[in-house]
Amino acid sequence: MILIGESLNVISKKIGRAFKERDPKPLQEEALEQKKLGMDYIDINLGPAKKDGHELMPWVIQTVQEVVDDIPLALDTSNIDAIEAGLKVIKEVPGKSHLINSIMCRPERYEKMVPIAAEYGADFIALMWGPEGLPRDENERAALCVELLYFANEAGIPNEKIWVDGIVTPVNIQQPQLMSLMEFQKMLQDIAPGAKSTCGLSNISNGPPNHLRPILNQTYMVMLDKCGMYSVISDPLDEKLTAIAKGERQDIVDLIHGMLDGNEPDMDSLSDELREYAKTVNVILGNSLYSDSWLEV
Repeated sequence: MILIGESLNVISKKIGRAFKERDPKPLQEEALEQKKLGMDYIDINLGPAKKDGHELMPWVIQTVQEVVDDIPLALDTSNIDAIEAGLKVIKEVPGKSHLINSIMCRPERYEKMVPIAAEYGADFIALMWGPEGLPRDENERAALCVELLYFANEAGIPNEKIWVDGIVTPVNIQQPQLMSLMEFQKMLQDIAPGAKSTCGLSNISNGPPNHLRPILNQTYMVMLDKCGMYSVISDPLDEKLTAIAKGERQDIVDLIHGMLDGNEPDMDSLSDELREYAKTVNVILGNSLYSDSWLEV
């Protein structure tokens, strides 16, 4: 599983202050830490950056690439001018393409942004957020996917440079959408052969208590992997998630994949650790009602 580190983000007080004050040290420390922790991409999230994004993005890119120039970057802002300004100065990483995160499936967005991706040779994340917002089910996701990828293909961008994001939702308020995303993932290669996929993984645990977030993120990542997910945008500090993604915890993967194949484990035979993953699978699948105490039941 390819990991895109999410923590060089304006919502972080330390990073947000560094953006505002143009202080390179926290940004470079964060980039070096993400490299050390095994991230495959580093996401640079400026947020809206409406006022100064066109100047801030190039500065952040150059600051990061002074110390980490062998990891591709994901340029993450809703400011289109900032994306283009960043692509003008970004240094190439041999054998890899930088990412635009992201292009919504709305004509007013993709008609402006797809030509920018084509001009600069960037990959892009195709976000399945349409004119009416979040798709209702996997079929609406598929329709949006066909629309956006057709436009990109017409602009000369092959499916292999497109990373489809079907959108992860919080487990405690939109659990059925998690199942819909899994079904969409299974359909993706039939809809768009060769396309990659990604998602904002930590959205699933947005709302539950902090101590429950890692196991939700880890479990759903493995479930999505079973459905063909190529990458996730994840928390670099979750070293257990990284270990699972890099193939170091096959016992956890085998348990979760087995449950998705219909093999319900004997809970009494599992270790305490694996029992927690099994309970979490059942919560995500909707076999158990969500509550903040599901691991204690």
